[in-house]
Order: sequence, then C-alpha cells, then structure tokens
Amino acid sequence: MGDVSPARGGDFSAWFIDQFATYWQSGGGARIEGRIAGYLLISESPGVSAEELAIALDTSRGSVSNYIRRLIDRGFVKLVRKPRDRSHYYVMDSDVWGGFLENEHQYLENQRTLATEALQYANPNGPAYIRVLNMRDYMGWIIDNRMLGSEWARFKEVRDGAVRDGPVQDEAGQDSAGPAPE
Repeated sequence: MGDVSPARGGDFSAWFIDQFATYWQSGGGARIEGRIAGYLLISESPGVSAEELAIALDTSRGSVSNYIRRLIDRGFVKLVRKPRDRSHYYVMDSDVWGGFLENEHQYLENQRTLATEALQYANPNGPAYIRVLNMRDYMGWIIDNRMLGSEWARFKEVRDGAVRDGPVQDEAGQDSAGPAPE
C-alpha cells in the first residue's frame, strides 16, 4: 500500500490509526484493539460511543464491545457518563501511559511475589529452580532499576517546565525532537 502519510496528502486520522494498530499488533495485541486505542488516542471528543467507534472503524459493534472491555481492564480506556444520558462513552486519559506504567508495575510486583513463593517449592537442584529464580530477580531488577512511575512523573515535570522555558533535552543534550538539521 504506498505511503499514505499526511506528508503525502493522506488523511492524518486514518494514517495514525492504521500505524498505531500495526504497532499494537506487532506487540501481540489484536489489530482491532489497536485501531480502537489509536482512534481514542487522537479523538478530540469528551466521549465516544461504541456505535460511533463501530462506524468510524468500519467494524461490528460486538467487536468494539469485546475489545473495549479488554482496553478498560488493562487501563487504556475509561468509561465515562454524560449527564442525563444512559449511553456509555469511552475516552483515554490524558496520561494513559502513566496508567499503563502503574498496571505494569503491579504486574511486575505480582510476578515477583509469585516467583518468590514458587522458589520455596521448586527443587533447588532442578532446571526449573534457576528459571524461577531468574524470573524473580528479573522482575525485581526492572522494578528497582526503572522506577517506572516516579521516573515518568519526573520526566513530565522536566518536560512541562521546558515547554514553558524551551525545548526538552535528553541525556545526550539533544532536543527531544531529535538532532538539529545540518
């Protein structure tokens, strides 16, 4: 399918949703789930109904309902209500990625706890023991070295201050938009 990016005169929304869904699917998610997430990510609406999503994404209402529940369960989408309206509407939080980090942190903690408990029962001389030991220590290493939530909050504080004061720079001193053109 050639280059349909906005730079080539393509529609931004269609291009973004398609690209987002492709990346989502490459990470193991369902393509329609990625299309829903991509649509909500760039939506300017205070809430989109399942019917609106089905029409905009040319998919069944049942698929939307099924995948929207998964996105809600994983913290990517929120259900919102409008006054005097019995319909359900869906949005993404302005910091959906911070919510994702919170869920990821909880997942890592739960996996580490499971591995710690499992080590009590695994044969210390067997191959499973070292795999479970590595599981426990890997989860702990990520938790200890990435400081997921606090580092993200710190990054946003720096970024938001820089937005007022100038471009954000990364650890190498490059503007967040990348190196300056030569």
